[in-house]
Amino acid sequence: MDKHTHPHEFRRAARSGLHDRPTAGYCEGYVQANLMILPHEHAADFERFCTLNPRACPLLAVGKVGSWDLPTLGQDIDVRTDLPRYTVYRNGKPSHSLTDLNKVWKDDFVVFALGCSFSFEHLLLKNGLPVRHIELGGSAPVFVSNIDNHRSGPFGGKLAVSMRPFSVAQTIKAIEITSRYPQVHGAPVHFGNPWEIGITDVAQPDFYGLSAVRAGEIPVFWACGLTPQVAVMAAALPFAIGHAAGHMLITDISIETLLS
Repeated sequence: MDKHTHPHEFRRAARSGLHDRPTAGYCEGYVQANLMILPHEHAADFERFCTLNPRACPLLAVGKVGSWDLPTLGQDIDVRTDLPRYTVYRNGKPSHSLTDLNKVWKDDFVVFALGCSFSFEHLLLKNGLPVRHIELGGSAPVFVSNIDNHRSGPFGGKLAVSMRPFSVAQTIKAIEITSRYPQVHGAPVHFGNPWEIGITDVAQPDFYGLSAVRAGEIPVFWACGLTPQVAVMAAALPFAIGHAAGHMLITDISIETLLS
């Protein structure tokens, strides 16, 4: 599989256990989605959390209680199997990683799909901008900032941000491109000195990813769909499931349909 693979084919490969790696650079032109799966009792508070924090949590779809399909996002989607990897949280801590959710699925789960910045990376590349983690063959590094999220019920915590390094001129171009796609995080939330948002070392991300800030470059930070997982950890929920960092649901939606 490569950047030209159709999302349906990619999801089938993930479902069959043939792909369990990060999704950056795959299925060029299609929207990738972060995932959060919660018991129904927390769904209303979480949906409001997304509404209050749209830069980090742009809602693409909300599933019906107990349902594992998301028909508005693609044909034959099964969120229990169609992501390469998932993270299970217990009592606010990452418990373990899974490549499918069949054994842990419950009838009261509600699925939330949120836009992901991987969706616009091919547009950066098309415009001559480097995407360092794709160049290095991995996923974007993600950091927990010192920026507070707006709280809803038990959900609060800090904003998570993904980082891509650019020159100053490239940063301006990246802002122009990404600001047109708010449903996949839109424009950066910060660029330049990472200390200003509480990040002390861009070589030590809080969620694993690959990057290298080279001479003449500055770190540029986008709101990240791992923010809900930071919120789940801060809330110490008994049980929740999210996509593993960098391992997204690839939808059938063209990025151009989200153009603002």
